[in-house]
Amino acid sequence: MIIGNARLFLAAENKVHQLATLTELSAILNSSLDPKQVRTRAMQAAVKLLDCETGSLYLIDHDRGELYFEVALGDKGDVFKEIRLKLGEGIAGWVAQEGQSLLIPDCSRDPRWSSKADKKSKFQTRNMVTVPVKAKSKVIGVLQAINKRPPKLFDEEDLRLLEALADQVAIALENARLYEAQRLTFLQTAEALAAAIEKRDIYTGGHTKRVRDYCMATARYLKLTPGETEWLELAAILHDVGKIGVDDQVLRKPGKLTDEEFAQIRAHPTIGYEILNHIRTLQEVIPGMRHHHERPDGKGYPDGLADGKIPFLARIIAVADTYDAMTSDRPYRQGLSDEAAISELRKFSGVQFDETVVEAFLQAHAAGLILSQHRRSSSPGNESAS
Repeated sequence: MIIGNARLFLAAENKVHQLATLTELSAILNSSLDPKQVRTRAMQAAVKLLDCETGSLYLIDHDRGELYFEVALGDKGDVFKEIRLKLGEGIAGWVAQEGQSLLIPDCSRDPRWSSKADKKSKFQTRNMVTVPVKAKSKVIGVLQAINKRPPKLFDEEDLRLLEALADQVAIALENARLYEAQRLTFLQTAEALAAAIEKRDIYTGGHTKRVRDYCMATARYLKLTPGETEWLELAAILHDVGKIGVDDQVLRKPGKLTDEEFAQIRAHPTIGYEILNHIRTLQEVIPGMRHHHERPDGKGYPDGLADGKIPFLARIIAVADTYDAMTSDRPYRQGLSDEAAISELRKFSGVQFDETVVEAFLQAHAAGLILSQHRRSSSPGNESAS
């Protein structure tokens, strides 16, 4: 009687623990809108929840009728990413095609088993639980937990748990997909706005795109979060939006500007701020746009901020923006050579430009990720570019 009660208590305690873990993992899954993070967390969740050696998340390429490894945990993960399965091929392919879950206690004895992945990775799959991931009743992927830790084997409870997790994964993936679609739409709208404004200035064609590209390349060598990288991209696209308030005659003037005309140009960060400041979703972006002409020595504009007070995104845009300005031709001067522009960045690092950003920019440049107009025209395949 006592032993029986103890077993019941342990079983109940285990179920409570599993439920708590599933709830916790659901919260973790939905705490990110980054699709890559969501998918990786899904697999980590499956392995933790089912106490197994590893796991995989396949997604379906509906155009090709194939499954591909989106996430494969462990030191052989990169090997798996080269493998594709036809719908219906192997256990994962069968689950994807039929939309039904499978509990396989001994893979070697199941006629649906494909050893393609094991041969490629030298991994030995003994047993597995495989469930479909469905969004709006449509199978979009397959979640797989592999090799229950001995001496246990997967059971029906594991199957139900993985199905419950798959439901959460589907929701998280759909949320991430919708967020990404919204983000891309927002970026495209910002790009269209920037392009429309840029057309008013016949001397800076392609400037916005180049500044964005330089910022993204530099960001690879800085410790930015995914969110900060997104904000940087948008701030780079919008950094000159305030030029909409500058007279066309000033923007298109072929010669040097008068003091009064230059004052108009210097007003563009403030104008951009006034246009966009009421948009709540841009609050992380606006400081980078407003302050990209500030300098560590305090001699920049519009607010004369000194070193520690300049927003970090603005410091990145400042380097990218100035480099493009230096290397671009104008009616009244020829752009600097790439080498001369790099020399200027080094010379004014810590005075006009943030030292950390300049160093990251130089690393990106050395890696071939920074292509000025001059470097683009001399790169292979662009001999005739102007």
